Amino acid sequence: MSPLAGPGSPVPKGGGAATADPAKVLAAIKAQPGTAATIGQTQGVVTVAGGTGAIRVRLYQGQSGAEAFALISGRWFHGPGEVVVPTHFLATTGHAVGDSITLVDQGVRVPVRIVGEDFDPGNAGLVINADMATFAAVQPAPHPDFYDVTLKPGTSVHSYVNGLTSALKSTDAQVEADQAGHLNPTVVAFDAMAVLLTVMLVSVAGLGVLNSVVLDTRERVHDLGRTPGQTVAQVLTSVVGAGLVGGAVGVPIGHALHDVVIPLMMRAAGSGTPPQIQNVYGITELVLLGVGGVAIAVCGAMLPAGWAARARTATALRTE
Repeated sequence: MSPLAGPGSPVPKGGGAATADPAKVLAAIKAQPGTAATIGQTQGVVTVAGGTGAIRVRLYQGQSGAEAFALISGRWFHGPGEVVVPTHFLATTGHAVGDSITLVDQGVRVPVRIVGEDFDPGNAGLVINADMATFAAVQPAPHPDFYDVTLKPGTSVHSYVNGLTSALKSTDAQVEADQAGHLNPTVVAFDAMAVLLTVMLVSVAGLGVLNSVVLDTRERVHDLGRTPGQTVAQVLTSVVGAGLVGGAVGVPIGHALHDVVIPLMMRAAGSGTPPQIQNVYGITELVLLGVGGVAIAVCGAMLPAGWAARARTATALRTE
């Protein structure tokens, strides 16, 4: 198999010219204090019997990379002879989950079964995921050229990397180490963007309520004889109904748009829609979003309600 560059950014990398012995590298990683799990990876190029063109294959040794992918249908492979492919592969080749295909590597025919469809719109959507042992009959047999290590809780990444670098100094092995549950920077960036957009939308909605309530509040200060608390309560009560209507109407419309727009975006990217992206709103979330309409209305009305409560009678009369 013709290997491609290993994925990810390596942490320790030896400076020697010696080729890494996979068995020695794996033994060194397992012997290093703090190692919780390790996944060996490599990449190469194969063809599909009866098809044309080369297709990239991503091979795993160990616990595989199931946690790194969202599945659209089927399941992750459980061992040799099973592969997981993206939507674009299925659309291009005309196959479906459950079909058997034959991969060809250096003239060796490798029969496999498609057991899952994964969300992988990048890489032109043509990357096959499989167990490294699937290609054991190919000579030379593939071996890991990159190792993804998960550390035990409380393990210092810096200390672990220094120790492993020393142990692997005579090889060119590439290893990436992360704490268990480490968040991908790309995911963090998207989450931060979503939070920022949400704050902006809530702020705009609150300012819209503020603008609409100001005129009504000017009328409330004419109601002489009310205590400040009664005035605030009267102003806030007047917007609760509008908030309930906004939530009751806006949440179903937003949910319906979500169910339409997300699949359209995924199809434009050449992929199906994984449940993790589509089914994100449960009953609790929808109810909270509906109540959020009332909260936004009340928050937007707080400023004019406070002004009305503090206004003196003379000031109220001058606004007439």
